[in-house]
Amino acid sequence: MSKESRDISADPVDVIIFGAGPAGLAAAVKLVKNGKKVIVFEKEDQVGGISKTKEYHKYRFDLGGHRFFTKSKEVNELWEETLGDEFLVRPRLSRIFYRNKFFDYPIKPVSALKGLGLGETFLILGSYVKAKLLPQKEEKNFQQWVSNRFGQRLFDHFFKSYTEKLWGIPCDEIQAEWAAQRIKGLSLTSALKNAMFPDKSGKIKTLIEEFKYPKYGPGMMYEKMADNAEKMGCVIFKETEVVSLHHHGTKVDSVIVRDRSGAEKEYTAGAYLSSMPLTSLVQRINPAAANGALEASQNLSYRSFLSVSVILKGENPFPDTWIYIHSPEVKMGRIQNFKNWSPFMVPDENHIALGLEYFATEGDELWQMRDEDLIDLALTELEKIHLGQKDNFQDGFVIRVPKAYPVYDSTYPGNIKKIKEYLAKFENLQPIGRYGMFKYNNMDHSILTGLYAAENLLGEHHDIWDVNADQEYHEESKTG
Repeated sequence: MSKESRDISADPVDVIIFGAGPAGLAAAVKLVKNGKKVIVFEKEDQVGGISKTKEYHKYRFDLGGHRFFTKSKEVNELWEETLGDEFLVRPRLSRIFYRNKFFDYPIKPVSALKGLGLGETFLILGSYVKAKLLPQKEEKNFQQWVSNRFGQRLFDHFFKSYTEKLWGIPCDEIQAEWAAQRIKGLSLTSALKNAMFPDKSGKIKTLIEEFKYPKYGPGMMYEKMADNAEKMGCVIFKETEVVSLHHHGTKVDSVIVRDRSGAEKEYTAGAYLSSMPLTSLVQRINPAAANGALEASQNLSYRSFLSVSVILKGENPFPDTWIYIHSPEVKMGRIQNFKNWSPFMVPDENHIALGLEYFATEGDELWQMRDEDLIDLALTELEKIHLGQKDNFQDGFVIRVPKAYPVYDSTYPGNIKKIKEYLAKFENLQPIGRYGMFKYNNMDHSILTGLYAAENLLGEHHDIWDVNADQEYHEESKTG
């Protein structure tokens, strides 16, 4: 469409945000509170990004699991301010299912060794001693990183199968940086010591025992956050996709968006925050990205997931919020039990609602499987591992979540470096959030990038790439 025939929005605004997920909405709230005129463009018909909640016949299903806990005072205050009394405190329990047994997650070595038996325990401890005496000198990949801290044998039991289900590639092709972000701070020695001699002083980190959770799922948080932003003057356009960014020199001049009718409009702003997939952002810059950044964006890849959302008749089968399925005999990766997340998610006490999750790559055999076949596969596997009965199935549907996980493969470091260097030249464009930074952030980390980016526009000087780069393990908190 030529510029002459395109509808050009009349009034420039202070800030335009791409994406109404946790990062984008947090930034929007921060900015409008400080008097900025803000527009948000959201591609989907619902806010929340991958933290949205889908309602189906009054049952509520999340896209994966979303615990609300953080070490950031600013993030916690935003959550509390948004939901107040509807922000519930929930008990924390999630476990690993492996060899028809449950094991604690995160891994507690005493529990793991007890479940595997005395003979295997000695082999695991021997493997650990070997790793300490003769560690692998390089820690370039996930397998090396974990084996140096837990030993090869424990890695084979509790890391290899699930990790390869998730990423669809061997563990030695996954960058160590991902492990450092997700399981930082844990080792067999520290975990054993904490299990046997818990510290009462408040100085030792322990696994969290509870977390906060919105009464009707995480989508409730971000729907309310969007409502609050709109009441303060923010404009949110849903079902509106960013199709191109125009720039000149070191500044983005305007953005072209397309609504659900296919009509295109051009908008201008003083600054732009992007939580759309980083690959899409780079590929939609016009004139085209230079210095190898465009090619680098084409070399980055994502892993997606499918949630087979089912309603089953019967009693609650297990107390966990979610279960990791490490059993290699099934393709299923996780099970969400939404009644345990919040009893308000399931309206009928005689039924349960489960999310049976599979990891896929867009376009592969699993991704293209018909919904009815996916439901049949999930129910068959659920029965195979004795965590549910197929005959109890009442109703269900499939949710496909594309680009859920940025893949930290062997090409990742070089590609992301080129993109960061290219984007750094733009003085009025900041990528934020999990999608926007191609970074395996937790929800609170994503929000923090949005808040920091907003504060940068208000005069601060945060390096948002440092968020979740050198922070404590995400499943730990201070005792006391």
